[in-house]
Amino acid sequence: MTQEEFKLLFDKYFDSIRNYIYYRSGDEELATDIAQDSFMKLWEKHLDFEEKPLRSLLYKISNDLFISKYRREKVAQKYLAKLAPSVNNHSPEDELAYKELQTKYETALKNLSEKQRVVFLMSRMEGLKYQEIADQLELSVKAVEKRMTSALSFLRKALGK
Repeated sequence: MTQEEFKLLFDKYFDSIRNYIYYRSGDEELATDIAQDSFMKLWEKHLDFEEKPLRSLLYKISNDLFISKYRREKVAQKYLAKLAPSVNNHSPEDELAYKELQTKYETALKNLSEKQRVVFLMSRMEGLKYQEIADQLELSVKAVEKRMTSALSFLRKALGK
């Protein structure tokens, strides 16, 4: 792959890769870092330029990097939890008051399964069509439709509509 081909790939897919990781993590900085690392790993492989397989490989690499980061953070959190005293000073009333401060929409989004949330946000935030989502996630259009239907159904129930 030449530098020009790599630049073309980077310009075309960087935002999509970053958004994909952002929807999974909710952390913009982490998403940008992982997207950059994904492109670096792809560049280091010195592969022939074929856009569709390389795009799929980028999503695979970014997904693997995200999972690795998530696992490392989980181990670190368990370690820190053992160090910190496990005292819960919050009364049930405080917990309820805190939950009421959060918007229903944000809460509902967080309660969606990761698969549903990714499809929902790609559709609603990026404005992608089901076919485009299916291509990026390497799914069938029917699978995207099913995830979107279940996400919308869940959100309607959670928002009381």
